[in-house]
Amino acid sequence: MGREGCIGILAGSGPLPAQVAAVAQAKGRKVFVVAFRDFADLALLAPYPHEVIRLAAAGEILNALKRHGCTDLVLIGPVRRPAWRDLRPDADGARILARLGRAIFSGDDGLLGAVVRVLGEEGFHVRGAHEFLEHATGHSGTLGKVRPDEQARQDIARGTTVLKAMAALDIGQGCVVQNGLVLAVEALEGTDAMLSRCGKLMQAGSGGVLVKMPKTGQDLRADMPTIGPATLENAARNGLRGVAFQPGVTLMTDPVHCVELADRYGLFLYGLTEEDLKEKA
Repeated sequence: MGREGCIGILAGSGPLPAQVAAVAQAKGRKVFVVAFRDFADLALLAPYPHEVIRLAAAGEILNALKRHGCTDLVLIGPVRRPAWRDLRPDADGARILARLGRAIFSGDDGLLGAVVRVLGEEGFHVRGAHEFLEHATGHSGTLGKVRPDEQARQDIARGTTVLKAMAALDIGQGCVVQNGLVLAVEALEGTDAMLSRCGKLMQAGSGGVLVKMPKTGQDLRADMPTIGPATLENAARNGLRGVAFQPGVTLMTDPVHCVELADRYGLFLYGLTEEDLKEKA
């Protein structure tokens, strides 16, 4: 598990930061959570040592991590990208922003990769959440009762092709395809907002397919694709017929509930196989 100091968790929103903390503690590791103000779910983090700190207060964050003896860091949970004019960084925050340089104006992968690099230069070992949540990364093939039919398989293939092309532009980790037509691609708004848009765009015939997978070469320590019960709820609400994801590199916030919801709504939940991910001639 790496060095045996305290594990610092930089916590955005959602249930995953608390899940990482629980697993780390179960493995005998001390944890300390930096809960980003206005993002972190404080009720879920209450059982764990934590401090609530605003995103741009880098000096306060670094001091808290060092004071608690943190050697390893996990960045987990979405954080809405702020408008830089509203950040109000402290002195260390300004120093770190200067070190990030032009990366602050790049896509999420470029920015988060630069953040990981800077944290490493500050003396921390940045770990991926999937190193702690192995049980929540799914497996290849159908996870529930519903299997994708031939049209859905074609849409999944189209979606993987689109996402591989998008990766070069550092745009997003998801898209929706219906009968070969790309209805939407995920950008800054996130998966749930993208799915809401799709409800108005859905064509006649079988519903669309959501495909989620990381960008080619993406640093998984910074931003893994994530699906959860809300993803399945939104997929059903907006007329989709299923969700496909890349196993091993996609986190599910509640795998059992995800499968239950897929079965309840008649959706497929499908882990891409090596064959699905092969480049097609």
